[in-house]
Amino acid sequence: MSRLIPLILAVALFMENMDATVIATSLPAIAADIGSTPVALKLAFTAYFVALAIFIPMSAWLADKFGAKNVFRGAILVFVVGSIACAFAGSLHEFVMARFLKGMGGAMMTPLARLILLRTTPRTELVNAMAWLTIPALIGPTLGPPIGGFLTTFLSWHWIFLINVPIGLLGVVLITKFLPHVESAELHPIDFPGLALCAVAFSGIVFGLSLLSMPVLPLWIAIASTAIGVAAVLIYIPYSLRIDHPLLDPRLFLQPTYRAAVLGTAFFLIAAGATPFLLPLMLQVGFGYSPFETGLITFVASLGALAMKFMAKPIYERIGFRTALLAAAILSPIGMAIQGSFVAKTPIVVMMLVIFLVGLVRSMYFTGQNALAFADIEDDQAGPATAIHSVMRPIATALAVAMAGGVLELSSHLRGEPLGVIDFHVAFYVIAAISLLAVIPYLRLAKDAGSEVSGHRTAAQRAAALEKASEKGFEGRAPRF
Repeated sequence: MSRLIPLILAVALFMENMDATVIATSLPAIAADIGSTPVALKLAFTAYFVALAIFIPMSAWLADKFGAKNVFRGAILVFVVGSIACAFAGSLHEFVMARFLKGMGGAMMTPLARLILLRTTPRTELVNAMAWLTIPALIGPTLGPPIGGFLTTFLSWHWIFLINVPIGLLGVVLITKFLPHVESAELHPIDFPGLALCAVAFSGIVFGLSLLSMPVLPLWIAIASTAIGVAAVLIYIPYSLRIDHPLLDPRLFLQPTYRAAVLGTAFFLIAAGATPFLLPLMLQVGFGYSPFETGLITFVASLGALAMKFMAKPIYERIGFRTALLAAAILSPIGMAIQGSFVAKTPIVVMMLVIFLVGLVRSMYFTGQNALAFADIEDDQAGPATAIHSVMRPIATALAVAMAGGVLELSSHLRGEPLGVIDFHVAFYVIAAISLLAVIPYLRLAKDAGSEVSGHRTAAQRAAALEKASEKGFEGRAPRF
């Protein structure tokens, strides 16, 4: 299989995923420079996620209307312009608006990367292609904190945004030169009522959940925003079932492999989304490490992701999607609980080994669920399927951070003491327990689910293939008298 296409797509995803975390270690410096506070500046995170939630649902329609290659290239340019705007922002208002602009570009990059890969890759090679594509999803957030800490400490915070300019322009050049033409699906009129409902639903939920984890505005605003978002979802579902071509089609969940992958990943992301929030904070607040030292410790998760790239395809061929994803859905929370048992005296080598193994497991999971989700999806449904799959991530991540932050505050409040290591332990254990729910969607999945993509054969399938081969061999022999 040619690795060129997934690697080109991975350039954009690496930039997007690293950007989501590179800002974390630079908030105090940015806030001081633009006359704000770190807590208020976290509104920039919310603005980015809200933009993702609004524009992801329309990404597939835009790709079919103007061409996936053109829209993907344009999304990178919007992201780059947004990065430049962030670097030159002089106030909180300007910074939040710049982050929203970046989110508009980022909203198109992830779903279109999956869509392009689906439409240019044979199903039998999808696992391997997804392995290359999902590496930046783990490496980017891992590299973000140390790079952000280094640039802010030794240069200035402006460079954490300006580094996106050469990366983005390189991506545009590679797309223009090497990415093949991507066939569009049949274009239907855009579902404007559905677009409006989806925008209200997803932005309301993401905004509300994000505010729960960072008390910048009154609590009632967060609750009201979340409630409005949920209400819009409840209105959209029956509406979408009455029309022929909804923007996001809930009937996709009738497909067992897609349903299991999306629902399982939503719970899996509770742990995967909360860890980048909890672990660096525990290492810094609880153990006294600097942001740069924290980044160097957590960096090994990316090494696990890289190592799994070479093992994912053989694993899925050997044991299949169901067994591998079930194992990862169990091992990831166990790894998170072990991380939650770290104390200040825990040797750094031990911490790094655990973080490495967790990165290994999560890389295997994300590679498999990406391939399984689209294993049985028809080509004309690939666009809506990628949109639903992509919008689930910011929602699940916002929920994960909100839950983790809520458990930290509740534990500290019940103890009547400032935030301490014990509160982080409680948060790790609670989030790990909740994320174990990811196993449920896979329990009802057939053992041979997605076998056309994974290449896995059950014992019955191997026996049938052997019997068929034997019959062909017998028929080919000359009769003996």
